[in-house]
Amino acid sequence: MSISRSAWVETAGLFLALAFAAQAQVSVELLIDQEQFLRDESLPVKVRIVNRSGQTLHFGPLAEWLSFNVEMRDGKLVQKAGELSGGEQFTLESSMIATRLVDLSGPFKFDLPGRYKISAVVKVNDWKEEFASKSKQLEIVRGTKIWEQEFGVPADGGAPEVRKYVLQQAQYQKRLMLYLRVADAGERYSIRCLPVGPLVSFSRPEAQVDRVNNLHLLFQTGARSFRYAVYSPSADLLVRQYHEYGSSRPVLRMNDVGNIFVNGGVRRILTDDLPPPAVASTSTNEVSVPKP
Repeated sequence: MSISRSAWVETAGLFLALAFAAQAQVSVELLIDQEQFLRDESLPVKVRIVNRSGQTLHFGPLAEWLSFNVEMRDGKLVQKAGELSGGEQFTLESSMIATRLVDLSGPFKFDLPGRYKISAVVKVNDWKEEFASKSKQLEIVRGTKIWEQEFGVPADGGAPEVRKYVLQQAQYQKRLMLYLRVADAGERYSIRCLPVGPLVSFSRPEAQVDRVNNLHLLFQTGARSFRYAVYSPSADLLVRQYHEYGSSRPVLRMNDVGNIFVNGGVRRILTDDLPPPAVASTSTNEVSVPKP
């Protein structure tokens, strides 16, 4: 039995209408707070789901309903290095919005500098249908190494593990940023890479490792402003302070028992100090570094 051309048109129109109706029921949006990252830096993205279907949707662990498409500028797909993990079961009622935060630096390896295009795909298992977001772009940049030092981390019943602190700088949105990388001794892999703060181009950061292998940093962020930060061997932030020029410039010094502190300048107490301002010392620049 033959089907008339008008019947084919009506059938195609019906499928298109159903497809548009499904897209209108559930929408997916990919949110990335910044457009540029250093290699091995954490790459957090947010996936926002809007449910307008009129019924409650059910979602389990991330790997069951969420996936990503990642490709380079030339269209070459980036191979997955692992699976999405975590995520608790939840329900999304109609007219409600859910947002989930995912770090893409684990499932994917952004090893090559350049621009990448990323989109998120949400599978609604209740309907056996998938909904994709519009793609977003980000750029992986090379950093310039400005300082490095090896250090040991005690191991149970054996020789200590040798790691390396590496300071790098990179241009981000017309501003110079300072990054800290903790890697193995040969820099074959990174344990962690994170931004430390803005940096002025005419000043070189001071870096010292104390007797328990915490890294102390003092770097200039403005014409008269400095930031002091202490990081553990796992790159956990232990101390954050703000200092300014006074009668002298702030510098790092070590006392007789091997503790490192900021000497000179004037300390400014701010709300995001670490430890918090309520327990931060206002009488001296020398602080007790907490354990990570």
